[in-house]
Amino acid sequence: MPIVALPCLLAAQSNAAAGSSPQKVPRGGTLVVGLSEDIDTLNVYSTGFLGYAEAAVVEGLLAPDARAEYVPVLATVVPTLANGGILLEPDNRMQVTYHLRPGVLWQDGAPFTSADVKFTWEAVRDPAFLAESKDGSENIASIDTPDDLTVVVHYTRRSAAFASTLFTFGILPRHLLAGHDLNHDQYNERPIGTGPFMVHAFRRGDYLVLDRNPHYWRHGPDNEALPYLDRIVFRIIPDTNTLGILIRAGEIGLAPLVPYMLAEQIEGARGIIVEKGPSLGWEHLDFNFRGPAPLRDISVRRAVASAIDRRALVRAAGGYPEPIHSVVVPLLAGLFDPAAQGEAYDPAEANRLLDAAGYRRGSDGVRAKNGHRLEFRITAQSGQVDDEIAEQVIIAQLQAIGIGLTADNKTGISFREARYHGDYDLLYGRWVTAADPVYSVFFGTHGPDNGQGYTNPALDAAMARMETAMQPQARREAAADMQRILAQDVPTIPLVSAVSLATKTVRLRNYVVNPTNMTDFVTAATWYLAEPDPPRVASR
Repeated sequence: MPIVALPCLLAAQSNAAAGSSPQKVPRGGTLVVGLSEDIDTLNVYSTGFLGYAEAAVVEGLLAPDARAEYVPVLATVVPTLANGGILLEPDNRMQVTYHLRPGVLWQDGAPFTSADVKFTWEAVRDPAFLAESKDGSENIASIDTPDDLTVVVHYTRRSAAFASTLFTFGILPRHLLAGHDLNHDQYNERPIGTGPFMVHAFRRGDYLVLDRNPHYWRHGPDNEALPYLDRIVFRIIPDTNTLGILIRAGEIGLAPLVPYMLAEQIEGARGIIVEKGPSLGWEHLDFNFRGPAPLRDISVRRAVASAIDRRALVRAAGGYPEPIHSVVVPLLAGLFDPAAQGEAYDPAEANRLLDAAGYRRGSDGVRAKNGHRLEFRITAQSGQVDDEIAEQVIIAQLQAIGIGLTADNKTGISFREARYHGDYDLLYGRWVTAADPVYSVFFGTHGPDNGQGYTNPALDAAMARMETAMQPQARREAAADMQRILAQDVPTIPLVSAVSLATKTVRLRNYVVNPTNMTDFVTAATWYLAEPDPPRVASR
């Protein structure tokens, strides 16, 4: 099924067409959002999931738009070499200057200043704060705040992906959190941000209610204060069948990241639109290098890669995704290397590899060597129906070459813990990157998301070059080295591209799919609910 390329609508989404005069936008109303995964925390630096709700409450200095290009939010301009916002210094160091937007208020009415930006870095890098992500904080040596609206960040090394880390995810309020324990502060359930919506009520595992922020700084093309909506209600609905029933009944106005199977069933339903968009995400099978000994055998990993038919996975997913062989998705054209291909589907080659490595089939069909049976747990996220279906396809395909797999699936938060702490043998999951991806978080020896315990000094070096190179060609060459090493060493098997699918009511306007890990809710300020169509009157 085709992927629809969506226009950039972060800054001004209300014009009906280029050059048209602003139209009066209906204000008010409540949008009900159905989430298939739980909300573990509302702290953007602590959550292990995509921060849908958080992106509507907390803002960063920059944000990626629908083209995966960075645009200013709390900053007035994106720093670049060309505009002088980035200065390259001796010894591979770098300086980045942000100019902040004047007149921005926190949701409690306090002024937003450069002191909040500096505090965010200090709070996130604090070893006592058990953040899920500290990306970018460790590369900063110091921050100067010469005035309330200027931030000068001094980096210990050059970082091509500086925009994708720390200050893009969100800024923390210094006046509320200075001296607090961020691991246990009430902020984690009731954050105060500068975003268009503020937390009204939160019941973990059940619902989250956001109300419009009366202090929000942005205005729409009609010069009216944003946001347009009065309220967004998130309902946690882990069961796919229940979610589908509620969408068809009109009780869910928006369901981001719906399963492929559900999108296929709902397409064409009256009053509902299935939005399709590209994604910087991919689905993959990971090996735990701290697990059973055979998983550290390159012959076993290559055999597994050769035994998986990606076309079967695509068919099982309704035809939405595409087969891939690299962790760099083709959408990232400046980094993607089509030559870095992994093992092709070849069951005969998979059997040959295992035979040559000395793994013999037993009477039950499962191979073994020196008492080590090729029998493993495979873990996916319970309730993610697409992943559970893909898991069953993989189980059947590996059984054909003498590898036995048993599903050991876990629910949302338990799955997250298993993924990050290596409580699995093989894991079927998904990653999605920022617009400027940093792959060392997944595959680096000390990567915070490297729960599989994989380490390769050559890969670490390639990723370090990629993350510090400021010239496109040098970055492209380093990315090619990274992809080549991953294809040869097979710590992970990239399988299919992820596709952003969402269902929405036809009344919801200005909604666009965001392909990055910042989620679609970075544009929630401009969403509105159109007036219902009047009932049709039969002619006489």
